[in-house]
Amino acid sequence: MGTREPGEVFGPRLTLFADVLSVGLATAVACLPLVTVPAALSTACAVLRGSGEGRPATAGRYFALLRRRLRAGDLVAGAVALLAALLFAADLALAGAGLPGAPLFAVVAGAMGAAALVVGLGACARPESLADWRAALREAARDSVRDPGGSGLVLLAVATAVLCAWMLVPLAFLAPGPLALALTAVHIRRAGMSKS
Repeated sequence: MGTREPGEVFGPRLTLFADVLSVGLATAVACLPLVTVPAALSTACAVLRGSGEGRPATAGRYFALLRRRLRAGDLVAGAVALLAALLFAADLALAGAGLPGAPLFAVVAGAMGAAALVVGLGACARPESLADWRAALREAARDSVRDPGGSGLVLLAVATAVLCAWMLVPLAFLAPGPLALALTAVHIRRAGMSKS
């Protein structure tokens, strides 16, 4: 991050923070139909990744990119993610009903859900998700195995977003921006590790 440019009121760090919040709010709006969640988060990661390459990270650029890329494959990915989330919630409800072996089942289901969440969010951060969800999921699964520290960072980012939204409900509309920034940072970290 450089110094302030002539006429710039705030430094570049505060500008990035404002951009992340505006992209987060745009992402929250785009996520409202629920089946658009993977495409919306993937687009947010692409916009934030572009800010490191000199492209503006604005809500207008976000919606323009989302409009160009939203296709049937994105809606299928969203429907699959929604069904998986509903199945996970049903499994946890069954475990809470007091069935035999429920504590062990809850632990196994929780671990499987966390792994699926890491892979799914990692796929959203990958550039391949803009065109091919299968390739993005394959690479994200490999990344999560090769880089357990990065997987832990993804889970920590999700926990932080959920905690912020739980503490102050209006923050839920801003949480997708910092979450997308964290996912993008973990992806860039992994790419840097693989080059060295």
